[in-house]
Amino acid sequence: MDVYHFKNFEMLDPDAGELRGGHELVVEGDSIKEVSAKPIKLAKANVVDCGGRTLMPGLIDSHVHVVLSEVVLRNLESVPLTLMSARAAELMRAMLDRGFTSVRDTGGADWGLKEATDKWLLPGPRLFIAGRAIGPTGGHSDGRRRTDFGMRCHCCNALSFAMGIADGAIEVHRAVREEMRQGCDQVKIMMSGGVASPYDPLDSLQFSVGEVEAAVEEARAFGRYVCAHAYTPEAITRAANAGVRTIEHGNLIDDASAKLMADKGMLLVANLVTYFEMKKHAAEYGMNSDMLAKNDLVIDGALKSLEICKRHGVPVAYGTDLLGQLQVAQSEEFTLRARVLSPIEIIRSATTIGAQVVRMEGKLGCIRPDALADLLVVDGNPLKDLTLLQGQGKHLSMIMKGGRLHKNRLH
Repeated sequence: MDVYHFKNFEMLDPDAGELRGGHELVVEGDSIKEVSAKPIKLAKANVVDCGGRTLMPGLIDSHVHVVLSEVVLRNLESVPLTLMSARAAELMRAMLDRGFTSVRDTGGADWGLKEATDKWLLPGPRLFIAGRAIGPTGGHSDGRRRTDFGMRCHCCNALSFAMGIADGAIEVHRAVREEMRQGCDQVKIMMSGGVASPYDPLDSLQFSVGEVEAAVEEARAFGRYVCAHAYTPEAITRAANAGVRTIEHGNLIDDASAKLMADKGMLLVANLVTYFEMKKHAAEYGMNSDMLAKNDLVIDGALKSLEICKRHGVPVAYGTDLLGQLQVAQSEEFTLRARVLSPIEIIRSATTIGAQVVRMEGKLGCIRPDALADLLVVDGNPLKDLTLLQGQGKHLSMIMKGGRLHKNRLH
């Protein structure tokens, strides 16, 4: 069992909200064994001298899609699962390079990719998976062309592999049970229209109350929970009243729906960067005018949603929801949020609040004994300069996931 003794660092524990010097830390196996404000004496350990840099928890992105390797989702129709997995491997390595030691995949990643990263067969973040995202016919998870009345087999089509259709409570019960059988950590359902889907208006209401309740019932029966793609107050309200735990996006949230979320102890996973990146690269990747119009609508509400949730005490996690080649911008979310939030609020969204989302409080997103040893050593103080968490990890001198070094230039 490897033992690492960290010395000479400024500790950024998000709970404290400030840098603290004079500490030492011991990692044993996959966990933090000791954090002390006094010198620690060990008979034998790998000493890590951080050179006065910042030591902080690994980052958590609570909304990613590691298998959605195309900006225009329909292009995934022609991607076989072998190529899908190869592309996912490259995308996951890049996420870990940026300091994201855990990510919650909200549609696409399966137990095979989860096990591959857990066992380091592929370098990548710890995965919390939803399997296929489930929605109704004609909804955000229905990527079929209007001339296609069947559903293609998902064994050779990355789009069908990542998204599923279920209509009526009976079909939803069956679909969610299948995702539970496949080892999913959460269930993803569609409650409103989306930007990347071609035929559904953004304000369309998807999944009826009975269908949502069926998904929630089955997820809870397995000790899991439901996260819902929802933009509008109507969709958020329907989800909240039916027992959904987290809202994904929520750009058009209003005071009433935010208050309802707060009353029910829900969390929002906001994603700003994806809309700005899609607008920037729309022509390059062939987004049509309808998709761009929907994108402009959610951009207008993006930053406002953070202010509304802050006012009502709704915890907001860090999420990006970037597709394909746009995933290179994963860390740009930090500076977009800085327009309305403080650095420590943004860092907490990617650490302690992210840990709440994946139900790993005290194990992820923090520096304390018995927490998993997901640690970053940063070349400076992120509380003063959030761009240190950008640049594809160039400001990260060390990245550790589960007590194993992914990157170390502290030699």
